[in-house]
Amino acid sequence: MSNDDLFLNRRSIVIAGASAAAAAAALTACTTYGKESTPQAQAPTPAAGPSGPNVPAGQPNAIATTSEVPVGGGVIKGDVVVTQPSAGSFVALDSTCTHAGCKVANVSGGTINCACHGSKFGLDGSVVNGPATRPLASKSVHVEGDSIVLG
Repeated sequence: MSNDDLFLNRRSIVIAGASAAAAAAALTACTTYGKESTPQAQAPTPAAGPSGPNVPAGQPNAIATTSEVPVGGGVIKGDVVVTQPSAGSFVALDSTCTHAGCKVANVSGGTINCACHGSKFGLDGSVVNGPATRPLASKSVHVEGDSIVLG
């Protein structure tokens, strides 16, 4: 084997290594798109459901009160989005966007909106605007007095 053969083999190895490093960097950049660069500490959510000043203490699975959820709108309570598409009709949905797993950001203009990539869902969880192609997962909910209760 001559010195020229060694030079070409070393060059090939260096080029291949640099290409692999560039590919790994590009892949890492793609997988973190739309995610926070540093994890944020989140307050623990009680297993029985959210609590707060507007959730009755006697209802362990209560997630909101009926007065908190506007007709034609909704609220996000932890991992649940509660909407009221029409007066007296309440819908509970998972707050995780079906596109990339981000939590939806808000309910406004008659849609549930994900800030990560722009998906919009109807108040019933159906996809209004992609890139999401699947609806938000529904959760069973009913009204007891003025409380909206999971289950």
